[in-house]
Amino acid sequence: MPDVTPTRSALLELREERRGMVEGYRFLDETRLVLAAELLQELKRYQGLQAELEEASAAAYRVLEDALARHGLEGLYAYPALRPEGTSLASERRSVLGVASEEVTLAYPAGAPPALLASPEAEACRRAFAALLPPAARLAAARGNVERLSDAYLRTARRARALEDVLLPETDQTLAGLEEALEDMDREEAVRVRHRGSRG
Repeated sequence: MPDVTPTRSALLELREERRGMVEGYRFLDETRLVLAAELLQELKRYQGLQAELEEASAAAYRVLEDALARHGLEGLYAYPALRPEGTSLASERRSVLGVASEEVTLAYPAGAPPALLASPEAEACRRAFAALLPPAARLAAARGNVERLSDAYLRTARRARALEDVLLPETDQTLAGLEEALEDMDREEAVRVRHRGSRG
């Protein structure tokens, strides 16, 4: 905090500035708490989606083993891939203190392969891997939410700490110095007035 000329108006102005800093700190502190609560909730959701995807992946790999046993690697390579036709992605957005939070829903129809190539094992494999796409899309959106909320929380926490640990203590120190300087000036003035009075 730069040196301030000790005047009554400077003291009042600095007190007003300090009040503004305290209000700003309270606002940032409340914002930080709201963001922390939202971040924890979204992180819990992310972990649930991750567990769901891992479980579905494990099931898909088990089904893949059956399909490999029936068709072999070459046969599965020749099996028709999933087609993107009919895929739909719906997104729902909301805002938490200006931070975007998104939920997505992916519909990925597995479609039907040519009857000549169809087998229960290959079809189960196709369906199992197609079923991984919707939870993967939800997980990706949740990851984005966690990143955005985390960034906003860290920015807010840094600003709150700067006010609490740097700006407010510096302002308090300057205020104390101003008040002390003004008291010294008042005492000097009182001594001068008394000294003049005793002469007269």
